[in-house]
Amino acid sequence: MKHSIISIKKSGLIALLALAAASCNKFTDRPPLSNITPDQYLLREADLAAYTIARYSFPTHEGWGPGMHSADNHTDNQATSGAATRWAPGEWRVPQDGGSWNFGNIRQHNYFLETVVPRWKAGTLIGNSAAIAHYVGEGYFLRAYEYFNKVQAFGDFPIIKQTLPDVREALVEASKRRPRNEVARFIISDLDSAISLLGATAPQGAKNRLNKNAALLFKSRVALHEASWLTYHKGTAQVPGGPGWPGTGKVENFNINIDAEIDFFLTHAMDAASQVADAVQLVTNTKDNGYNSSSNPYFKMFGDMNLGGYSEVLLWRAYDATKGINHNVGHYVNQNGGNTGFTRGLVDNFLMANGLPIYAAGSGYQGDEWVSDVKVGRDNRLQLFMKVPGELRFTDKQLTGGAAIVEGNPDIIGLAETRYVTGYALKKGMSYLSAQAEGNVGSTGSIVFRAAEAYLNYIEASYLKEKTINGKADQYWRALRNRAGVNPDYMITVAATDMTEEAKNDFGAYSAGQLISDPILYNIRRERRSELIAEGMRYFDLKRWRALDQLKSKPYHIEGFKVWGPMKDWYNNPTTGDSRLIEAGTPGRTANVSKKSESEYLRPYRVNLSASNFWVDGYKWAYAHYLEPIAINHFLQSAQTQGEIASSVIYQNPSWPMEANVGATE
Repeated sequence: MKHSIISIKKSGLIALLALAAASCNKFTDRPPLSNITPDQYLLREADLAAYTIARYSFPTHEGWGPGMHSADNHTDNQATSGAATRWAPGEWRVPQDGGSWNFGNIRQHNYFLETVVPRWKAGTLIGNSAAIAHYVGEGYFLRAYEYFNKVQAFGDFPIIKQTLPDVREALVEASKRRPRNEVARFIISDLDSAISLLGATAPQGAKNRLNKNAALLFKSRVALHEASWLTYHKGTAQVPGGPGWPGTGKVENFNINIDAEIDFFLTHAMDAASQVADAVQLVTNTKDNGYNSSSNPYFKMFGDMNLGGYSEVLLWRAYDATKGINHNVGHYVNQNGGNTGFTRGLVDNFLMANGLPIYAAGSGYQGDEWVSDVKVGRDNRLQLFMKVPGELRFTDKQLTGGAAIVEGNPDIIGLAETRYVTGYALKKGMSYLSAQAEGNVGSTGSIVFRAAEAYLNYIEASYLKEKTINGKADQYWRALRNRAGVNPDYMITVAATDMTEEAKNDFGAYSAGQLISDPILYNIRRERRSELIAEGMRYFDLKRWRALDQLKSKPYHIEGFKVWGPMKDWYNNPTTGDSRLIEAGTPGRTANVSKKSESEYLRPYRVNLSASNFWVDGYKWAYAHYLEPIAINHFLQSAQTQGEIASSVIYQNPSWPMEANVGATE
């Protein structure tokens, strides 16, 4: 979510200083800002509330398409009509300028904290003391959130705790990168400050503002991310002190004990996650079959107008179409495919309700000749959150007199913006309200943080640390599986797991290019994948698990449903009976599906076989892609000798060149 701000531009490396924001206490408001001098501002409770809310920048529904529910596109979970350059080594290139290496938001958060904290400690701020403390806590949280974005993008990053003068020497010195584990510890410190100050509920009592449990959940995410990154990338240039680490000889006072750092972060992840999981119950799932889930609280939680009453939701964004604050999620999720779709790998990875993988003897799997077959007897999350022909979309009394409007056959050959890219259609976030399906008037809420992630974070962190499923992890895992309608005895799943079969469906079956040998660890990852589908967490997980190395030697073809089975007849011309499916490579015709001879399953990136299709030979990977490149202008701006890029105090990320418009080297 983006907010307009009035700022003062500064030259050099750090550009923005926001000075003012009008009073505002709702996550959704975007008020006009007035020019106010610093000595007149940030003196009152309302000033603090306005300043921090204006800097909420959490991913939520925006504009056209399925919103946050398309955030897992370009992974092994979801596909869109065009893939990302990260899967085409050489096509993701070092930019000349821009990118994620910037300090504007960090400067705004530093300005708030260095201005407000002394006034707060001196007791000169005007307003309710608890509310003031809460907004100070928001300031610490927001700085931590911004720094975590930088760690995910770059790993090592400068730690800057105050606004800086517009003096080149000072800015250059401040640009020196610190090891990623130090940055992560700084983030944890800020989050500890936030947790100590934030109330259990925001001063207005709503979940549209940050609160203590949201901060605890985020702390567990940060700590688990760093611990798992250090675990799986250990011994590489992506970890401080590893062979080829570009910070060698450039980072002052460097010292690290990797194993001690991993233990530190795992301990913090477990502690923070358990505080949330012990306090917050999962929302009830009535376990319907997906035809009409309009009264199922678990389903409604992702597409209701007001998410404040759902225990599991810790922070959410509200919308109000009457005020022009709306989105198009309902339109694209209800009425069409939204130019996205679940992959065959994801669908096949869901367990049967009895806890067995689909390939296991006696699983009861009904096959995939028809889309509806794949849902029979499966994990209820698949039944609820993937729509199939014949299921209810909505009932509109004005248009149909109350007759049900149901889902049709997936349109895999239509306009890109509404296409069912894989034939497996998203349903997560759908609302049965007809208004949500009729246009750009979407007012369903958007979840930012929910407590189920804390359950998952604890299970994974505790297993990495203790190498066993302890009592709490057992409790949390059973709670998630019970809610999902899956046999809670996860050891049945573990005993039936065949990693060579899982490798066909799941990038998460790998770490460092090797199949995971521990089926318990693998099934912890599977649980996370199944619970968090279409919530934008997949790429985050794949990178920290180092689950993409195998693509360097084994490119992966994304597949969808079994188009070359009986479902092919869905695409016959209703008048002539001729098929409208045109196979790739058909002479003189524009293809709209992949070749039957290659696979019975739809391969969206094998429709166009030309050399201009970077993904025609499958998803590939370069190790450098785990981190982003730093744009060339940032090296020029931080050069000790102006104009000499080699004299920059910052260093490029591993295997990314110091040359613009060039891809990574391995």
